[in-house]
Amino acid sequence: MAGDVLPDPSSPFGRRVRERLETEQVVWLTTTGADGTPQPNPVWFVWRDGEFLVYNAARAKRLDHIRDRPQVALHFNSDGQGSDVVVFRGLARPADTQPPAHENASYVAKYGKAMERVSGSLAGFSEQYPQVLRVRINAVRGY
Repeated sequence: MAGDVLPDPSSPFGRRVRERLETEQVVWLTTTGADGTPQPNPVWFVWRDGEFLVYNAARAKRLDHIRDRPQVALHFNSDGQGSDVVVFRGLARPADTQPPAHENASYVAKYGKAMERVSGSLAGFSEQYPQVLRVRINAVRGY
């Protein structure tokens, strides 16, 4: 279970990881292309039940990458000085039973205004980004 791989919540690093999972707006999701080249992309996410939940455009190349090579890495931006580094490793899979973005209360609470800015409406965002991925974390590192 992902909760078991997060750092000890009583440690400064463990507290910081949990804080960032709740407050960060963007995480970099890195998949692997067919030729073996890493493909990093900034994505919006919510942390739910020990997993990253990411909504994607129907034709996002990362969906093909994940279908064939589900091992992914995710990371937050550092503090600009090379510190506050958090890197996750995990397995990505489609989340077919997930509601559309505009019906996901935690996603709308976090990104609602941006969803409207990007797509004109919450429902419009769900139409543009209908494919949902879950990423189950199996390792975390950083400092």
